[in-house]
Formats: sequence, C-alpha cells, structure tokens
Amino acid sequence: MMKVDRRAFLGKLAGTAAGVTALSAWTASVSAQGSQPAEGTQYVKLATPQPVSVPGKIEVLEFFSYACPHCFALETYLEPWAKKLPADVSFKRIPVPFLASADNLMRSYFAFESLGIVDKMTAPMFTAMNVNRQRLATPDEVAALVEKNGGDKQAFLAATKSFGVQNSMVRAKKMLTDYGVDSTPTFIVQGEFLTSPATAGGHPQALAVTDFLIDKVRRKA
Repeated sequence: MMKVDRRAFLGKLAGTAAGVTALSAWTASVSAQGSQPAEGTQYVKLATPQPVSVPGKIEVLEFFSYACPHCFALETYLEPWAKKLPADVSFKRIPVPFLASADNLMRSYFAFESLGIVDKMTAPMFTAMNVNRQRLATPDEVAALVEKNGGDKQAFLAATKSFGVQNSMVRAKKMLTDYGVDSTPTFIVQGEFLTSPATAGGHPQALAVTDFLIDKVRRKA
C-alpha cells in the first residue's frame, strides 16, 4: 500500500488557500504600482512563434514533469489559477522527455488524457514521486496507483500501448524542441511568449506574468 506523508498532505491542503491569497496579493500589488512585466526579464518573446492547436482561443501550455519538485511546488498556485481561467483560454500540460522516469511519465500522462483521468491522477502522481519518493518507472507501478485511486488498471495499461498515446509522445517531444524548452515548469502563451518561475521571480509571479501575457494576446486580437 502506498505510504502517504500526512504532514505533507495537510500542508498541501493549507498551501492551496495560501497560494490563492499570495497570487491575488502579488497581482494586486503590481496593478497598484502600475508596473508591467518586462520583456526580456520576466518573459521572452520567441524568435519563431509556433502555431496553436485550439483555434479561436488563447493557448497556454505548461511544460512539466511529475518528477519535478518545482512543478510540485507550483501546484499550490496552479490548481486554483487554472480553475478560474476565462472561457477564451485553453490550458494544457505537456510532459517533458527529461528528468526521472521521463518516458514512462510521458506515456502515463497521455494515457490519463485518453481516459479522461488527468485531473484525478495529478495529485496522486505528484505525491507519489515528491512526497513518498516512488520512482514510477514502469507502467505497472503507475497502474497500481491508478487502481488505488479508483481507476481501471487494465484500461490504463492498454492505453499506454495505444497508437494515440505514442503519437502524442512524438508530438510533445517535437514541441519541446520547437519552443526551445529546457527546464520545468515553463509556460508558453499563444505559441509566442515564454515565462517560468525562474524568469518571473517565483511561482505566483509566473502565473501573474502568464495572466499579463494572456491579456496582451487578447488585446492584440
């Protein structure tokens, strides 16, 4: 049975509320000061913009890994932020082909996506890798976690072998190269702008800069 660190789990719950407060406070502070994120500092404009996959919407991509501790820390802020995105914004995660157990984690994510269980498995996957220190290096290890969280183990294993999942992995690797992403988490807005906690100055700052870029794209349309 998977061991859950109760202290870390409760801290994560408390942190979600704190994350919303911190993000709101930081955004309000920036607005009050009348300052804006600076191109070349808090975000960069890509030399070669890439086409978006959702016509008529502003596309936001997060390149991430379940094995990335910075991605795990960002979840406190990201989850409530994503739930409040306007209807004209499409948010999608893209797993990366580096860090621990990369190939299996990419395959698992796209299998979750094909089964409609990405949201259900996000917290269990991050907790397993970053709190309980599981490697999740094989489909069977992830399948056990799927089953533990009420999913269909056999359906998951079948999905990991599907042509659709394999295709998604190939596309994700190409996108990583096209965007020049070399670290996680990284956000791409409308195939044109890149920001991250490293460039923006922190986790809530990265989301505030992403909001700024969403509005920038919207005003340009």
